[in-house]
Amino acid sequence: MADLEIRNLRVAIEGKEILKGISLALNKGEVHAIMGPNGSGKSTLALVLMGHPKYEVLEGEVWFKGQNILELEPNERAKLGLFLAFQYPVEIEGVTLSHFLWTAYRALHGNGEARISPQEIKVFRQRLKENLKKLHLDESFAQRHLNLGFSGGEKKRAEILQLLMLQPEFAILDETDSGLDIDSLKIVAEAVQSLRGPNFGALVITHYQRILHHLKPDFVHVLADGRIVASGGPELAEELEKKGYRWLTEAQGV
Repeated sequence: MADLEIRNLRVAIEGKEILKGISLALNKGEVHAIMGPNGSGKSTLALVLMGHPKYEVLEGEVWFKGQNILELEPNERAKLGLFLAFQYPVEIEGVTLSHFLWTAYRALHGNGEARISPQEIKVFRQRLKENLKKLHLDESFAQRHLNLGFSGGEKKRAEILQLLMLQPEFAILDETDSGLDIDSLKIVAEAVQSLRGPNFGALVITHYQRILHHLKPDFVHVLADGRIVASGGPELAEELEKKGYRWLTEAQGV
């Protein structure tokens, strides 16, 4: 069994079936890219994996660490080692980014006791400082209210800052490249790339090849009309960049 295995996943919203039998096997140490036209179900897949309540799972399983995680709450999935970077991060007034990160960090990496050790605080602050620098962000950035008044690029960097701080085993990146200029794209991609190794895997959802130039996926899958219609290596993304999606979807009768 793969480290993260999606089996025949069918999902609907308001009675309309969106995902029509998705099966994927992902292992730590691998980066998988999901590409496809608008409305194909890419973001639905990301949100269902993390447990968004508005979707109805009609059939299928998602196995991670010996459990069908579709039976778990989102916070339980996070504690197991899953992470989702949102396509549209929510603005939360009154909560600073640093406080949000500390709360999440404690929930996942804390010692489980109410009392906080000085060493625990020191480690968190040092990691926060290092990761802000990695993302080319000033330390004052962490004192701003979560995503409030952030530009599109700042919101995406804030999502990746969470990823760097929490260090999950699997990250789902839902169009993290959208809204990023060339420089920001490179910074974000290099930050994700820095996590690559035998204990980390990623599912990268994107429309474009440009982020894949930096992340260099091991596998590329094309999602169309709720189904995976093609899988291959990085060369598949290059072919899609040249030809678009229509040639592939028409060949598959989608």
